[in-house]
Amino acid sequence: MKIVVCIKQVPDTKGGVKFNPDGTLDRGAMLTIMNPDDKAGLEAALRLKDQYGAEVTVITMGLPKAEDVLREAMAMGADKGILVTDRVLGGADTWATSQTLAGAIRNLEYDLIITGRQAIDGDTAQVGPQISEHLDIPVISYAQDIKVEGNSVIVQRQYDDRYHVIKAQMPCLVTALAELNEPRYMTPGGIFDACAAEITVWGRANLVDVEDSNLGLKGSPTQIAKASDKVRKGAGEVVNVDAAEAVDYIIGKLKDKHVI
Repeated sequence: MKIVVCIKQVPDTKGGVKFNPDGTLDRGAMLTIMNPDDKAGLEAALRLKDQYGAEVTVITMGLPKAEDVLREAMAMGADKGILVTDRVLGGADTWATSQTLAGAIRNLEYDLIITGRQAIDGDTAQVGPQISEHLDIPVISYAQDIKVEGNSVIVQRQYDDRYHVIKAQMPCLVTALAELNEPRYMTPGGIFDACAAEITVWGRANLVDVEDSNLGLKGSPTQIAKASDKVRKGAGEVVNVDAAEAVDYIIGKLKDKHVI
């Protein structure tokens, strides 16, 4: 079995968010981590590797420093890492990003593609399903459990207060929830091997069946009108009253705001 896992290096929001003049994230100036949903997807792939001897390839699109997140994945147990980086790919929205990743994945053999449900820097949950459309393969999103049975993948798909059990023939793409599992830690031996491993680097020339008009900022139909970091909340209102008065006060405030 061959599994491709799409991972993303995202800003560590604890370290602050910085923007370019055009409203896009200044990724080169921020601390970064592996996207949590993607990490859960990677762990799911590694568990399938433990169970079936699958080959796990991790792929990311980003700046050259995104190599770090690939090495982290390889230190956890992934077999190969591919970095897709090129100046013409910068500023991509979900459409251009999914076109890029699909163009790179067309170079690979795969039975299963796993992505995170969404990235914490965009929260769109669009890239995974878009990749499946470009590759013309089925997609199962919001996975809270993944199993393989023969040539099929069986997924518990989260849905409100219940879940669907969906079975699809591979090749298939699955988007994973962070709640899917508890990702393993890197091992000392894994870190040593990952540091010595060779990362495959691809650029525009390695993308298969992708038009220039669908790449980068120019190929992104979504344009950012305004960007800012999270809005700071005020200090709020402090009221010193006894318990009985506090209840009446809170109910009054909720009625004033038409909550109740």
